[in-house]
Amino acid sequence: MSLLPILLVAIFLLAGGVPARANLVILPTWDSTITSDPNAATIENTITNLIAVYEASFSDPVTVTITFAEMTSGLGQSSTYYNQGIAYSTVRAALVTSATTANDKLALAHLPNTSTNPVNGSTTMELTLPNGRALNITGSGTPPGHTDSTISLNTSLMNLTRTSINPSKYDLYSVAAHEINEVLGLSSALDGLANGAAPPTGDVDSLDIFRYDQNNKRIFNTTLSSSAYFSLDGTNKLVQFNQDAGGDFHDWYSPGGQTPRVQDAYGTPGSTPNLTVELIGLDVIGYHFLVPTATIARVSTNKESISWSPLTPGFYLVESTNLLATNWVATVNGTNSPAIVTNTVVRKFYRLFHP
Repeated sequence: MSLLPILLVAIFLLAGGVPARANLVILPTWDSTITSDPNAATIENTITNLIAVYEASFSDPVTVTITFAEMTSGLGQSSTYYNQGIAYSTVRAALVTSATTANDKLALAHLPNTSTNPVNGSTTMELTLPNGRALNITGSGTPPGHTDSTISLNTSLMNLTRTSINPSKYDLYSVAAHEINEVLGLSSALDGLANGAAPPTGDVDSLDIFRYDQNNKRIFNTTLSSSAYFSLDGTNKLVQFNQDAGGDFHDWYSPGGQTPRVQDAYGTPGSTPNLTVELIGLDVIGYHFLVPTATIARVSTNKESISWSPLTPGFYLVESTNLLATNWVATVNGTNSPAIVTNTVVRKFYRLFHP
């Protein structure tokens, strides 16, 4: 629908219709190491607010159970149950069934429909239990009497909120998000190996099938000097993987000085990164990303209201005078729905964007 000279363009980075579904649910269990902490209420509130972002971003009818605990060494870690020995062909077929976004379709176009995976030639994969449930893979139920994962956090090294930031400490919100992403399925079969160790010849993990080198070829090794990238097609490299065995191989390359991201192998003190490319990762490994639908309505003679629903975190309004432009710019006050835009003599196009 258009009200000239303003046009609302239904083009999204993650374009595609999403069927009505029940949203993802993450149920936290608070270990006594957290409930006995004098800052327990603040810690729990920060993590609960983070969980709400995931639940508002994905429409999968899946319940994920996570125990949150404190630890006194390191920064953050997760211990997660896996469903192992799943046929690659079964995983690919499930990804085909669950595909809804443009990114899903692009990724699938580069995943061969064969019995062997394109990473190391084995016939099998392993998925975290929540990832398996998102894809409706048999055997992905939570073990009786357990949760899907335990996430341990060294809160003594963290800023517990984003209202008062100590530049020498890490961000609880993003560290917890880093670990939740691993529980949901952002992982590699290379994790835990030393640099120079032989890569596994059996199961590969969800992110391994999107691992490419600088020459657009698949790569699966532990060599420190290798360059590996998260890419859906091998050509468009979304972010570089970490190859330092001191961190996880599925994390992002973070030698220092880079723009901080949630899934960086090495965190940046004082920074507060939010989920960005990590959401694309979760989308292409089988979760259903909620893509908003936008509408436009006249407010007055020279103003229009552009609104969108659902309010999936991270989307904002961008504009251009050329539909084919590559450098769309953020709309003033376009981060919240509804956004009020001015009707000018110059025709403008608007779309929703997620970085």
